[in-house]
Amino acid sequence: MASVLRFRKLCYVESAVKCTSVGYESFEIDEKLDKKEEDVLSANNFALEINKKRKQPKRQPKEWRCLDSCCWIIGYLCTTWWLLLFFYHCFPVTLLRVPELPGPGVRLKREGLTALHPVVLVPGIVTGGLELWEGRPCADGLFRKRLWGGGSFTQIFKRPLCLLEHLSLHYETGLDPQGIRVRAVPGLVGADYFAPGYFVWAVLIENLAKIGYEGKNLHMAAYDWRLSFQNTEIRDHALTRLKSKIELMYISNGYKKVVAVPHSMGVIYFLHFLKWVETPPPMGGGGGPGWCAKHIKAVMNIGPAFLGVPKAVSNLFSAEGKDVSYIRSYGAGVFDSEILGLQTFERVMRMARTWDSIVSLLPKGGEVIWGNMDRSPEEGHVCDFSKKSHSKTSLTTNNVNNSDVKRGFLVKDLANYGRIISFGKPASILHSSKLPTSDSKVFSRTSTSENFNNFSCGEAWTEYDEMSRQSIQNVAADKAYTTTTLLDLLRFVATKMMRRAEAHFSHGIAENLDDPKYNHYKYWSNPLETKLSDAPDMEIYCMYGVGIPTERSYVYKLSPNSRCKSIPYQIDNSVHGEDGSCLKGGVYFADGDESVPVLSAGFMCAKGWRGRTRFNPSGIATYIREYRHKPPTSLMEGRGIESGSHVDIMGNFALIEDIMRVASGATGDEIGGDQIHSDIIKMSERINLGL
Repeated sequence: MASVLRFRKLCYVESAVKCTSVGYESFEIDEKLDKKEEDVLSANNFALEINKKRKQPKRQPKEWRCLDSCCWIIGYLCTTWWLLLFFYHCFPVTLLRVPELPGPGVRLKREGLTALHPVVLVPGIVTGGLELWEGRPCADGLFRKRLWGGGSFTQIFKRPLCLLEHLSLHYETGLDPQGIRVRAVPGLVGADYFAPGYFVWAVLIENLAKIGYEGKNLHMAAYDWRLSFQNTEIRDHALTRLKSKIELMYISNGYKKVVAVPHSMGVIYFLHFLKWVETPPPMGGGGGPGWCAKHIKAVMNIGPAFLGVPKAVSNLFSAEGKDVSYIRSYGAGVFDSEILGLQTFERVMRMARTWDSIVSLLPKGGEVIWGNMDRSPEEGHVCDFSKKSHSKTSLTTNNVNNSDVKRGFLVKDLANYGRIISFGKPASILHSSKLPTSDSKVFSRTSTSENFNNFSCGEAWTEYDEMSRQSIQNVAADKAYTTTTLLDLLRFVATKMMRRAEAHFSHGIAENLDDPKYNHYKYWSNPLETKLSDAPDMEIYCMYGVGIPTERSYVYKLSPNSRCKSIPYQIDNSVHGEDGSCLKGGVYFADGDESVPVLSAGFMCAKGWRGRTRFNPSGIATYIREYRHKPPTSLMEGRGIESGSHVDIMGNFALIEDIMRVASGATGDEIGGDQIHSDIIKMSERINLGL
């Protein structure tokens, strides 16, 4: 401002015009000086800010949590889904779809095949639809809506706890809880698709329709697959309705016998029906000894679980299998989070343990069938399925490849398949003489107030909450369990479930089938504790896929301590064998269809019922039809037409053709007799079962 005063003094001497011009110049100079000062101050302030930031300590990167991993995975899945959807709608359909091959129905129709024998389809566990008839307030608006199967499963995401509550049965009775009624969806739509785009029976139904099948000669025997088999009759009269339907189809189709096509657990459900229908009332259907011979032409069992599946063991013991074990291990921070309070696996276990049907799938026949601590029918099994040179064999022509067990290469660490559950890898490998023996003290609960119930949180109660820590540790302790001691183990860890379910099912081998006790319905679904009907003209087929690693036994560990985890055991997916070993991710694999081992699917047709035996006194003809698995060559081929997988085999063209030819009047010999690719003959020879 001093410069301004100096210029004002000059104004008294200079002329007015000059003063004015000089004044304007003085103001311009002043403004420039002010701007320079402001620039200097701002520059200084900026430098100070930078220095402050440099002095501040750097922020530590956030710790990566399991929740973050799950969010990323969900994000990737959603992004991939939307990209596929975008390409599907933006590109020509012809570029995305492989030209469809004509199905067996079209080809067989050209050959002149037509519908002859009525066909009854019997679905297995899980694949049949269930709908709501009565429910809790949380299920408002879902009357006669599907809670399971055939729908979009949107209710699982909208109200998962409500869904689990309605799918659960009463823990004591195995029937409906108070105020809840869930029933099987009737008709062909009950099990044609499990979910939109995921077929179960749809492909077979479509091909049967090509040669003239429709509602009058094709029936889906829907039933509530959660219940014990006898309870489907007690609650829903499902067996009576099936008997009446078969009799009606037999009469209305010119007195042609029925071809039954059960799948998976539906196989032993229909076996139960065959015994029930000829048993006098009130326990049975009262059809008389000749009912099956009069009404049934053939029973074509797809993916038969005749002798049970090891998967049922892991499901009941720890609510997991080979795939779920990875989710449980790496997603524990989400699924068992104390903050979120999900208790996912505990809730699933509680629901599954109310389903008596799962107990029907526990391995049958004990150590005689499944092996003991040091021996099993699959010993010497080769696990490199890609290197097996399968060959077509037949029992009827004695063209059996006896070198099957030497195919591929032998692995260094052979699997002891007889040990269904082992705690730790050493317990699954060492000779039984080096392992601690299981005695009765292991299966006695210690009387202590320190049990898991005191450390549990949330509402998902399981029977593990009633066990003491000492009892839980005693069960493990580097022990191994065979199918015989396994049942004792389950009776110990799930006492109420086994007490309820074992009133409906048995898992042993009958010494004397003429003993009156075997007239009880609890034995009817076990082929080793019941006789086949007196129907010498009937045929029984065992039709299943081979060449897929299938769960056979498990390596377990104690779960990490946590007050919210009430499932104390889990599959140890960190355990692996050497290259080419059958042990991967804590699971020992054998040959099968991914769900049912070959041993369970094929033994009864290969030996137990072959010819006249005490289990098959009338000599019903049995046939083995194995389908070597061939996966689709690309994602665009969908699930393939040569799949041997447990459910995907329902779209296998060769299997569909076999069913259609028999339904059109052919016999087992006319479609080629036995077709064997696995080691089922060798396995059967190793089983010492009196016939």
